[in-house]
Amino acid sequence: MPLDQQHEHDRLNSDSGEMSFFDHISELRKHIVRSALAIMVIATIAFIYKDFVFNTIIFGPRNADFPTYRVLCSASHAMGLGDAMCFTPPTFTLITRQLGEVIMEVMYVSFWLGVIVAFPFIFWEFWKFISPGLHAHERNAVRGVVFICTFLFLLGVLFGYYVIAPFSISFLAGFTLEGLEVAPTLDSYVTYMTMFTIPTGFIFQMPIAAYFFARMGLIGASFLREYRRHAIVVILIVAAIITPPDVVSQTLVAIPLLLLYEVSILVVSWVQRQREKEMDPEDLRLRKMSDEDDMAQ
Repeated sequence: MPLDQQHEHDRLNSDSGEMSFFDHISELRKHIVRSALAIMVIATIAFIYKDFVFNTIIFGPRNADFPTYRVLCSASHAMGLGDAMCFTPPTFTLITRQLGEVIMEVMYVSFWLGVIVAFPFIFWEFWKFISPGLHAHERNAVRGVVFICTFLFLLGVLFGYYVIAPFSISFLAGFTLEGLEVAPTLDSYVTYMTMFTIPTGFIFQMPIAAYFFARMGLIGASFLREYRRHAIVVILIVAAIITPPDVVSQTLVAIPLLLLYEVSILVVSWVQRQREKEMDPEDLRLRKMSDEDDMAQ
């Protein structure tokens, strides 16, 4: 445990009492500053190597040799379908309309790359801030939360980059009218790439949110099952908000969200079983009677 956290932990458990409000603010400021420095360092590196970042990463889905296109085409041939699943994005030119647009977009992309790459460190700083206030059994119950949250976030970002982005870009760039030439601005392209990745990474945290809500007793598995139809409608609305206005992108986002919702039900069910093991038998009996009464109503 870092020295500052050990000091904080000792103060929380000492006879002198808990930390004051201003002590908490001071401690939070340290974690925020360290997280901001991590983002700045990575963003600076991304800004220096802007040509590699844009040509290889940001512009990757608009190139015909992008891994997604090659994997799908190889799978099509392996299944004996020929070129049925082979497709590449149409060729289009990116333009800029405002002076300074390029440098602003480079700074914008550098910042978000800094957030993505530094996410494990940022979440670790957040965890170090809140963990001293938890009891030992609470810390043990969420052991590995930093790794799991980081894994789900990066999985969501990669899903958006390798699945949503190539399908959406191919569809949007290929949807045009006779006599029109598709020439989107750099700003619009970068905005869409951000929409494909960052929100998806945070949405993939759904099972983690369900876990903590279940631990607090705010939701149960029966509640999630009962409102599954309502959740489907909400998921479709969210998918429509964070994706371009095309059915392909919305479907690609909605499917994993529905799977995450089902995983959340399994997580909540497991948490409930763990809580029931910890509960007093009499309290458990009263709780089951209360649940039965609610279902009867």
